[in-house]
Amino acid sequence: MDVSLLTGWLPWTLRIAALAALAAAIGRRDARWYRRELPIALAAALGPTLLGALGVSWFGDLDDPLPFGLWGWTWCALLAVGVLLTGWRGARWWTRAAAPAAMVLAVVCAANSLNIATGYYPDLGDAAADLSGKPVPQQMSLAEARKAVGRAETGRVVAVDIPAQPSGFSHRKEFVYLPPAWFRSKQRPKLPVVEMIGGVFAEPENWIRAGNAVEIADAYAAAHNGNAPILVFADATGDFKTDTECMNGKAGKAEDHLLKDIPKYVSKTFGTATGPKKWAVAGWSMGGTCALTITLAHPDVFGRFLDISGDPAPSKGDRKQTLEELFDGDEQAMAAHDPTSLLAASRRDTFKGVSGWFAVGEDETKRVAQLKKLEPAAKATGIATRVSVIPGKHNWQVAATAFEEALPWLAQELGTPGAKPAKQPAKPAGSPSPSPTAPSGSPTAPPGAPSAASAAPAASPDRK
Repeated sequence: MDVSLLTGWLPWTLRIAALAALAAAIGRRDARWYRRELPIALAAALGPTLLGALGVSWFGDLDDPLPFGLWGWTWCALLAVGVLLTGWRGARWWTRAAAPAAMVLAVVCAANSLNIATGYYPDLGDAAADLSGKPVPQQMSLAEARKAVGRAETGRVVAVDIPAQPSGFSHRKEFVYLPPAWFRSKQRPKLPVVEMIGGVFAEPENWIRAGNAVEIADAYAAAHNGNAPILVFADATGDFKTDTECMNGKAGKAEDHLLKDIPKYVSKTFGTATGPKKWAVAGWSMGGTCALTITLAHPDVFGRFLDISGDPAPSKGDRKQTLEELFDGDEQAMAAHDPTSLLAASRRDTFKGVSGWFAVGEDETKRVAQLKKLEPAAKATGIATRVSVIPGKHNWQVAATAFEEALPWLAQELGTPGAKPAKQPAKPAGSPSPSPTAPSGSPTAPPGAPSAASAAPAASPDRK
């Protein structure tokens, strides 16, 4: 079911059907109903919609506003309810039937407006697979992976239940991508590792279904004799609604889970390489904030990072709320996880050998402006940085494009067998991005070098 939920005929069919059903529900009625009842239904639908929009705007603590379509279709759904209640008496049977149909279709359109903005479910198949609990593509059990030896055309994904030791962090099922080279012999190659972290309102498998990480890694492996970094799709939040910012806060010790539980388990279970030169952390949105923050706070664990559309520092709203919820009121702990403070206080050799890639959507104007300050500050400490600005907004399509563009660089920085020096990312014409700099050991490519982002621009919510 590779029918797009983001663009094309299906979203438009849903919208047209919803409006047609709403028009049929209103139908042809007497003048009295139009004068007295319809205005009541219109106002009754508009009031809660406006209150909801204003409430989210004022108290929602969202960097990116919710799409207008969400509120427009919410109003349509409430209007359909109002029409059904006020116009039941004297209405024809098909007019009565059209109102609940309009309500359902409007709710579906509202939900898909949010989906279009985030790119959470790119197509109908992804939505059906996730909502039905279907295994992720190329999934196998850990027992099967341990027994599998021989030539593999693609990598495989293993669902794992990583012991929360010593963190005690309550987490969901996590996943590990093993490239084809891992299966060639019983003597497993010591491949480098990338921890992959998503945003808030996410699941570990989002990087697989929405971020295309497995397809991207497989494509890289196919061009490099089956070699690619091992990817760990980590759970940094514990549930769908919790925002931990990957810190040891009131929601649990998420940071310890990422720093201690996962490296210990993955290196032992899959025989991976160890040490900061062989471990990286990559993330989108909250995960991008985590990637930068954790690497700067613990360069002895992670030596490379990929920050996609992250914030400048962990945040739960205002400073007071952030201090209490993420750091239990500990000012020193907060300063120790503030990238700007860490960069400013660093010594000459604090971040020796550390490298990082910043990526952001071209339409994320606030984050682009923040990056113009953050990237030079990182570079000034000796961190080898690269920057890419990708067409699109704050969505999973930008995340996927950024990962595709950065993976060759990441693999080379981690010393993946067969990795070649990566090309410099190309930035869109007129982009306000900082000038990129080459990472350690990687020559700078000529200006305008092609990239995955320039070859296949990510879809943004407002592109139909």
